[in-house]
Amino acid sequence: METQATATEQQLFISTEAMLRHWQGHRNLTRRVIEAFPEDQLFSFSVGGMRPFAQLAMEIIDIAVPGVKGLADGKWEKVESFDHSLGSIKTKQQLLELWDETTKVIDEYWPQISEERFQQVEVAFGMYENANYATFLYFLDNEIHHRAQGYVYLRALGIEPPFFWER
Repeated sequence: METQATATEQQLFISTEAMLRHWQGHRNLTRRVIEAFPEDQLFSFSVGGMRPFAQLAMEIIDIAVPGVKGLADGKWEKVESFDHSLGSIKTKQQLLELWDETTKVIDEYWPQISEERFQQVEVAFGMYENANYATFLYFLDNEIHHRAQGYVYLRALGIEPPFFWER
């Protein structure tokens, strides 16, 4: 009896549709964290030398768009270094609009990712070799990590953050 399936024979633990809903639930919660910040603190407040939350949110955006495209078509943008600069983003409204545009890109490209693509090993962004499902989980873990920093910032500012389970 064979106990270990090859990568192409593995069954997914969760459907790709359910995984998208899970990711979008996290994105919805992160969006609510952005909304909870006072405009002036979103771009300037930090604790212990960490980056302001607007920059952390920009990192999430910078990974999500080329990430979902790379998962879909296997054409990963090579990145020498992630800058995560806010560029022309100067207001909370602009950041939220970019967040929403990113969500649309995810919704557009996600259906193009086959179950088999998640099992394939590729080099994401020209630097991270892993199975695509593990690369995707990195995107999600990175967002959760940075959102947690946002929770710390909000609490330090005396603001109750959104309940983390209300995704």
